[in-house]
Amino acid sequence: MHPAKAFRVDDRTRLLDFVRANGFVTLAAAVGGRPFVAQAPVVVRELGFGAGGGEVALDFHLSRANALAPHLVQGFRAVALAAGPHAYVSPDWYGTDDQVPTWNYVSVEAEGLVAPLSNDEFVALLDDLSAQEEARLLPKTPWTRHKMTPGRFEAMMRGIVGCRLTVERLEGTFKLGQNKTDAERAGAIAGLGEDPVAALMRAAQENG
Repeated sequence: MHPAKAFRVDDRTRLLDFVRANGFVTLAAAVGGRPFVAQAPVVVRELGFGAGGGEVALDFHLSRANALAPHLVQGFRAVALAAGPHAYVSPDWYGTDDQVPTWNYVSVEAEGLVAPLSNDEFVALLDDLSAQEEARLLPKTPWTRHKMTPGRFEAMMRGIVGCRLTVERLEGTFKLGQNKTDAERAGAIAGLGEDPVAALMRAAQENG
């Protein structure tokens, strides 16, 4: 995460909503002294209640041939990065002297232990994941596994493994020009035009 406090977001609800909206994450792990990276779609689980709102987990699946899959049995620590829009910001847009180029972006990190899902949890993940993504395609009639030939879903499950990252650290960086004056930010927004980052900067400025 970016070290500047001006860009840091700790609000749990806001961060989890961001992960749900940008749920194809990059997973980074170091196992046996070797770095690994994988990408996977996730389902956010809010498990129970307690101090701070209860436990949070990210459920996902990997190909059984993925280099990380054999390490699931003993578990491993990983960081999942959910990335949103990003854009280069030209110093010319600020309208003030002695500025430098930068990059504005939004992202969320979730760190924790990754372990295998039970079979029932695995099936629930696949059902919930397809429902989550099909909902983005409405008014299309949602696809469900019940459209498949009997037995085919179970056969295909053998090629993937279900995983759960239990979140111990959740942090976000929403770098949207908060360290600039209102006039400088307005200039950058105008320069970005229709870029999605411009809309995010505008919303951040309006919300203080």
